[in-house]
Amino acid sequence: MAMNNLMLAQMMKDMQDPEMMREAQKLMQDPAFQAHMKKMMQSAGFQQAMAQTKQSLQDPEKAKELEEKAKKALEEGNKELEKIEQVRKELAEKQSEGEDKDKEDEAEDKKKAAVEEQEDIPDIPSLNLN
Repeated sequence: MAMNNLMLAQMMKDMQDPEMMREAQKLMQDPAFQAHMKKMMQSAGFQQAMAQTKQSLQDPEKAKELEEKAKKALEEGNKELEKIEQVRKELAEKQSEGEDKDKEDEAEDKKKAAVEEQEDIPDIPSLNLN
């Protein structure tokens, strides 16, 4: 059930994203998608689910119960999304720290190489011919 709550929360978040809604609009205008939706809507299972939903929503108490259930599911999903986003943020920070450490190591290696290169150059005494 937690996965469904997470998916609900993600869907609600995506619906606030104009880019995501433009892509959804493009998809809905696709004739293949429209044919698929028409076929699905004509199925017995879909028709039965819609009839049950309509019947449930006609009862004010049942409608309120369903609304509360949906709100609770959305809240739980949002909490899961926040946890996931926190983990992603922490991973990104660790990766960034690792990259910074790699850059520091690389700079240190370059300094050492430059010092070693200077040490490898033999000292040539000054040949003053005057």
